[in-house]
Amino acid sequence: MASTNDPFQFQEFEEAGNLLEANRDATTISIEDDDMPERQRKAASFTPDVDDEDPHASDDKTELLSGQKTSAPFWTFEYYQRFFDIETHHVKERIIGSMLPWPGKNFIHVHLRRSPDLYGPFWICTTLVFALAISGNFSNFLLNLGKPDHKYSPQFGKVTIAATAIFSYAWFVPLALWGCLLWRNNKIMNSLSYSFMEIVCVYGYSLAIYIPAVVLWILPFEWLRWCSIVVALCLSGSVLVMTFWPAVREDHPKVIAAIMSAIVLLNVLLAVGCKAYFFSKPEAALSPAPSAALELTKAPSAT
Repeated sequence: MASTNDPFQFQEFEEAGNLLEANRDATTISIEDDDMPERQRKAASFTPDVDDEDPHASDDKTELLSGQKTSAPFWTFEYYQRFFDIETHHVKERIIGSMLPWPGKNFIHVHLRRSPDLYGPFWICTTLVFALAISGNFSNFLLNLGKPDHKYSPQFGKVTIAATAIFSYAWFVPLALWGCLLWRNNKIMNSLSYSFMEIVCVYGYSLAIYIPAVVLWILPFEWLRWCSIVVALCLSGSVLVMTFWPAVREDHPKVIAAIMSAIVLLNVLLAVGCKAYFFSKPEAALSPAPSAALELTKAPSAT
């Protein structure tokens, strides 16, 4: 049996009744919920205006609910837009990882994590193009500084040649390597495969070490230039070799040797070719030999 002093038991408020009895002329207000069913019926029968809805928003909701997201074709800007959507600290980590490769660490697995970007490779290649052209012109200026018979003229054509060499290496070499790996993976049924954008991303970031090396080439010391080339080749080549070695190690030994040799050789050709073209001495090649100049000076006196 419940206690009479239970605080949770319903009790009538006697004070209100006493107040009404004491002042019978007071005005009372009765609050009724007669209109609540009408409001509930209006809320239940409310239908949103179909014309006000955004069709694109409804499509996005449908795609999210179904778990599918349609990808844009590769020839549209929307397809490449997601490769430029990257945080700055991620680009910084990838640049540092390409300059300081750790033994046994795959660049794609450690830094890319299946999310390649084109923002970093694009600006690395662009910076390297202008660094080559500007450093080459400045090195030529320092080399001929103080010569009265030399008139300096900037060679703007080097920008075009540098852009052609760098961007061709950063796009066509990954394209050929991607096709080769795809063909060999179908032959040996290798479970490890890289996408084309991942290979482009690796090659783009592997060129970052050449930017400080090119700046050092301004100094007219051949030993310093060759030392910087060797260091840049070792670091850049290590990134490429450690990244693509797991993709080919299950293949035939001759195929492994051919693919890895081609990767290293093309990297060497790019570095040595840029050094030989942009930092050579064109005056030495154009000037006549001492014996030939001596014959030219003696020819009028013989006649």
